[in-house]
Amino acid sequence: MDDIDLRIIALLQEDSRLSFNKIANRLEVSVGTAYNRVKNLEAIGIVKGYTVTLDPSKLGYGLTAIIMIQAEGGHLTEVDQEIAKNVNVIAIYDITGDYDAAVVAKFKDRSGLNDFVKSLLATPHIKRTVTSVALDIIKEEYGIKLCNVQR
Repeated sequence: MDDIDLRIIALLQEDSRLSFNKIANRLEVSVGTAYNRVKNLEAIGIVKGYTVTLDPSKLGYGLTAIIMIQAEGGHLTEVDQEIAKNVNVIAIYDITGDYDAAVVAKFKDRSGLNDFVKSLLATPHIKRTVTSVALDIIKEEYGIKLCNVQR
């Protein structure tokens, strides 16, 4: 991966709808080069897809919960896979320390969070949960923003 690839990634992070023609113009390369570079970034898995960024609170999902989970030994992968099926879950991290996993999830209300936590506690191999509710969201971004890339 070279400077052109990094610049392409930075442009796509700003606007993933950019055409190959616009990418080529901004980077002063041919359209074929822009196309081939983007397709290569997709093929090697650096660019995993294109999506729209939504504001969960404007869609009614104003409650963010961080749930720490203790799982029975040797079953963490199963627990993770089961939790990942829930549409409210936006992230699951296997972590070090007293807990085995941290789950970040969005809910419309306390009732939705309550139902989710109860379903977790009924899930095989989950020993314990501790739930915290975010009072304010200071920063919430997904992925790594490439900094200091010249365009």
